[in-house]
Amino acid sequence: MELQHLFETAVAESKTLPAKPDNETLLKLYSLYKQATEGDNNGDTPANPFDFVAKAKYNAWQSLKGTSKEDAMQQYINLVNVLKGNN
Repeated sequence: MELQHLFETAVAESKTLPAKPDNETLLKLYSLYKQATEGDNNGDTPANPFDFVAKAKYNAWQSLKGTSKEDAMQQYINLVNVLKGNN
């Protein structure tokens, strides 16, 4: 359960970063979070072709298909640490 605790701490810390990450990094955080908490994306592609945000989120999460929840948690923790300046 140590990894779960570290992940939950990283999720909380991601909300108090010193600077807002760029959109690409935000998508990475989103997709890693979804993969860590829900596993593979089995949802449908967004129906509205002009909803670019939903499509970007869908594609980012889809790109992690096959990644274990534990690996996604660790990647999320590592990314938050980098963003905090604690590489």
